[in-house]
Amino acid sequence: MGALLSGRANAFGLLRLVLATSVVYAHVYPLGYNSEDPLWGISGHQTDVGKMAVVGFFVLSGFMITSSGRRLGIGRYSWHRALRILPGLWVCVLVTALVVGPLLFMHLHGTTSGYWHHHPDGPFAYIKGMATTAIASGYDISGVMRTGVQRGLLHNAAFDGALWSLKYELLCYVIVGIFAAGGALKRAPRTVLLATLGLYASMWANTWHASTLRGPSNEPAVYLRVPILGQASSHYIIYLTFAFLLGGCFQLFRDKIPVNDVLGVLSALVVLATFRWGMFTVVGYPAFAYLLIWLGLRLPKQVHWVGRKNDYSYGIYIYGFVVEQVLCMYGASHWGAPRYFGVSLALTAAVAFLSWHLVEKQAMRLKDWSPNRPGWTPGRSRRRAEARNGTRDETQGGLPAADPPSNVAVGQGA
Repeated sequence: MGALLSGRANAFGLLRLVLATSVVYAHVYPLGYNSEDPLWGISGHQTDVGKMAVVGFFVLSGFMITSSGRRLGIGRYSWHRALRILPGLWVCVLVTALVVGPLLFMHLHGTTSGYWHHHPDGPFAYIKGMATTAIASGYDISGVMRTGVQRGLLHNAAFDGALWSLKYELLCYVIVGIFAAGGALKRAPRTVLLATLGLYASMWANTWHASTLRGPSNEPAVYLRVPILGQASSHYIIYLTFAFLLGGCFQLFRDKIPVNDVLGVLSALVVLATFRWGMFTVVGYPAFAYLLIWLGLRLPKQVHWVGRKNDYSYGIYIYGFVVEQVLCMYGASHWGAPRYFGVSLALTAAVAFLSWHLVEKQAMRLKDWSPNRPGWTPGRSRRRAEARNGTRDETQGGLPAADPPSNVAVGQGA
């Protein structure tokens, strides 16, 4: 695997774009039709398209972010991670609360009176609660989505519910940062492997005690209060951190893991088999992870340009849900699922384009900023390093109440 990883000569940008698009597709059904996407039934209620996409994001993020943690100092690593996630999120939250929210409130009530000072779930409480991904004030803003659900316009009362997973992404960044600060990524990578196996053992224990091998995970949920990030479900901490660290293990042991076409095809068949016979989380997750890495390295070079300079996947992920909600409020679900999805994706792509070029890309220009370098110019140090090393920074990945709101992104269980 190590021999195939040369700079950005891979298809991971394309895969992230496909995964983000899959999340938009998956949300068409719960928002517009109060149902799950087709994979939920095909897999025997084990997974759906949205859940697989989120797991895929965590695998690819773990693969790329671990490389960043191994290469950079802890301060620079933390700065890069914050720049990649937070500016885009903050602007999304502001747009949602200060633009989309009042427009929909006006659409529903004919006035914005009552929107701005509707406590405790008003727009300013929402902004404060979402700024750290803690979702401290809840998902709705001034009852806009609840009113939409009551009137039968849509079927989910969570404003931009897809943001639920970002706290778990940030938590995984912190875990990798701890490994990096302790030297484990460079000198003791087996520590990461042991942590991954520990999480995997917990998943096996859940499967062992399940009433059926083909169905949703049903272990008791335990809620933990994580500093800054707020309440988090032990279920998602285990399953999503496992996916993230599994991707990290692919990175750390890349010189020992073969990239074999037979194994790639076999991994796809294993995923399909778990849909039919069960054990998707404990057997399908590792197979799906290998399949993604294999595709990222084996897809033809003609698609390697996707996401190399412009990564729209994060914007699609964080804006897709709210775009679909706005369309639902105006009756788009009556168009039928294919047209509703098509229009949603087109509008989301346009917003993601603006988010990348106006916010995310500009924030990433600050990657090499230092308070002790008054003569610094955005991007200059990075270009020098790339010219010297012949590589580009492979860290754009990522995304992406403690639980996701009902019917959001990952269905019922992860």
